[in-house]
Formats: sequence, C-alpha cells, structure tokens
Amino acid sequence: MAKRKSAPYMSAGEQIAGTAFFVIYLVVLPFVTGPLFRLAGRLLGVTISQGLQNVLYYYILFAVTLIIFHGFLARTSRRFADNLGLACQTVGVGLVALYGLNELVYRLSNLIITNRTNLNDTTISAQIDDAPHMTMLIVIFLAPFVEEVLFRGLVFGNLRSKSPAVAYIVSCALFALLHVWQFAVVQQDVTYFVLMLQYLVPGLVLAWVYDRTGTLWTSIAVHAAANALSVWAML
Repeated sequence: MAKRKSAPYMSAGEQIAGTAFFVIYLVVLPFVTGPLFRLAGRLLGVTISQGLQNVLYYYILFAVTLIIFHGFLARTSRRFADNLGLACQTVGVGLVALYGLNELVYRLSNLIITNRTNLNDTTISAQIDDAPHMTMLIVIFLAPFVEEVLFRGLVFGNLRSKSPAVAYIVSCALFALLHVWQFAVVQQDVTYFVLMLQYLVPGLVLAWVYDRTGTLWTSIAVHAAANALSVWAML
C-alpha cells in the first residue's frame, strides 16, 4: 500500500517564495512594521491608530499569503471537500485535545517559572480593550489563516515527507518561538523563552489535525475556534 501523504505537495515556486516570506514574517516584520507605519503616516499627513495598523498589517499578510500559496490552497481545499466527514470529526477531537493538554502544560509551566505572564495574551487583551472589532477580526480570522499556511502548510507539510518527527519538532518549536521571542528580546531576559512551553501543545495538536486529515482547513478551523474561545473569555 502506498504511503499516505499528509498534504498535496507545494510547487518549487511556492516553497522558495514561501520560505523567503516566512523568514521576513518571523524575524524582520516585528521590528520594522511600526516604523514603516509611522513613516507612512507622516508622508500622508495622518495618524494611523494602533488598531488600524494591526488590521492593515494582517490584511497585507493575508494578501501575500494568498498570492504565494494560491495553488496549494486550491489543492488543500479539494482535499477538504473530499474528506469532509473526517475533517469535521478531527476538528472536534482537536479542540478537546488542545484545551485538555494545554491546561495541563500551562499549569506545569507555572510551576517552573512563576514571575512571568503570557505577554502575548496580555497584548491581545489590551488590543481588545482598544479596538475590539478589529482585534477579533485579526485573532479569529486573519492570524489563524496566515499562521496555519506558514507553520503547518509550509514548514510541517514540506518536512513531513522527509521525517514526520522532524516535521513535528521544527514546526512546533518555531510556532512557540514566534509567540515569545520578541518579548525576550525587548525585555532582555532569556527566561521568557520558558513560556514557549505554553505554545508547544497548540503547535502539536494543530500539526496532528493537519496530518490526520491532509487538509489545512481543519487546522485553520481548530486554530480559529480556539482563538475565538480565548477572546470570548477575555471579554
């Protein structure tokens, strides 16, 4: 029996352009986006609010993601339609697993280091207070789409055919790193990297959901639903 592939292959162009985009997204944009928006505001003679900056930022990411990965997204959409029953079942299992395991790991991480809060959640909470509708659009729709295409579609999907173990480890580690490294750099405190533990379970579950169904839309759905529940808890 032929070995089942977790997802349709990406073209060489998608892999090359996607990798370049991923590196820029992960290590460059977090530090240049603010200055670029301030420059644009001065050139246009307007003040761009933080809420509007966030929405424009993710709309641009969303558009670039669609342009680069449109072929892959079409293929994974067909896979979703062909496996609708399995996809819906896996989304439900994924949400239960994510919340159950995440609660356990969250409590364990608090035993290891107790003087650090989850700054990513703190930032989102502040953004909700400042611009609730814009923040919900980002957190529930735009961010899950962009992150799943990059971390599960690009990283996990392309490594999966070479080594499943490496695919899980690398995609989970990078996903966790995304959510904490900026705070560690700004605070100049490497102990913030311990907070990566709080994101390993979501990364693992989302990769498993994608791997089990072979369609990215299931991991997008789990990611979006989990974020929606988190936002609801913050309101």
